[in-house]
Amino acid sequence: MPAVASDVDPALEERPGRALPGALGVLAGAVGAAGGALTTWWAGVVPPAALEIAGLPAVAGGGAGLGPVQWAAYTGSAALGLFGFGGLARGNTGCAWVLGMYGRYRGTVRRTGLLWVNPLLLRRRVDVRLRHWRSEPLCATDPNGVALRVRTLVVWRVKDTARAVHAVADHEEYLRRCVEAALARVPVDPPMEPADESAGTDAEEPGLEEALTAQVAADARAVGLEVFAVRPIRVEYAPEVAAVMQRRRIAALDARQRAGVLSAVVDSVEDTVNRLTLRGLVELDDYERKVLVKDLTVAFCAGRGEPAP
Repeated sequence: MPAVASDVDPALEERPGRALPGALGVLAGAVGAAGGALTTWWAGVVPPAALEIAGLPAVAGGGAGLGPVQWAAYTGSAALGLFGFGGLARGNTGCAWVLGMYGRYRGTVRRTGLLWVNPLLLRRRVDVRLRHWRSEPLCATDPNGVALRVRTLVVWRVKDTARAVHAVADHEEYLRRCVEAALARVPVDPPMEPADESAGTDAEEPGLEEALTAQVAADARAVGLEVFAVRPIRVEYAPEVAAVMQRRRIAALDARQRAGVLSAVVDSVEDTVNRLTLRGLVELDDYERKVLVKDLTVAFCAGRGEPAP
């Protein structure tokens, strides 16, 4: 069941995370690498051939050797280099970095370009662009309780990265559950007949779309998701009732067609009999009129491919 806003920690809200220009990280890493190289030269462990290629003079007295001071210098240089280069990150347009440490939220970085972020922080990339999700067939019912399958197109985006990451295990799966719950609460009109699509679909679909959008947006807002539209794009009967409903639709279409043909035949017979009598072409008593009406009805029905009544 979707959470409501009161179930989410009110203190969990997106805030800017700390990030420095990436040039500072590159500089720190370069200084660390240079410090390690200078320590190696100072200790006198660089081969003479390498010194000659690099154009560096040899250390007087053969160097200081690898003592505690040199190892401390190595450690400091390595830490500075790893800290500088390890914190480099690339910020892309439409993406954000959610920072955390020991399970606690430490802020969100939405800046773009080369950045330096504390490498001790756990970074998680989140897509904050406008997104479209086309669902698989989801269960629904019509106003009479008949089972349906509905495909929807959901337009959404991540608005609050802190809640989207920490308030729920998987915000995309949560959105899917919200759509399923909305379809369970809102009745969906059954598939329209081909003859009725132009008259009914345009008038009824916007109301269904608005109801679904309002339901899903209210449920998803609690976890930092902004839903713009939930559009039903395909409605069909569930497999277990599809055959029965198809036979019912065919029977209804056949009855409608027969009623239309019979109405047209009756109108044609009436018009023919009236014209014959008004023009004085024939004089008919009641019995003869009934016989003529019957013969004309049989002829018109046979001409239209319908069995005679």
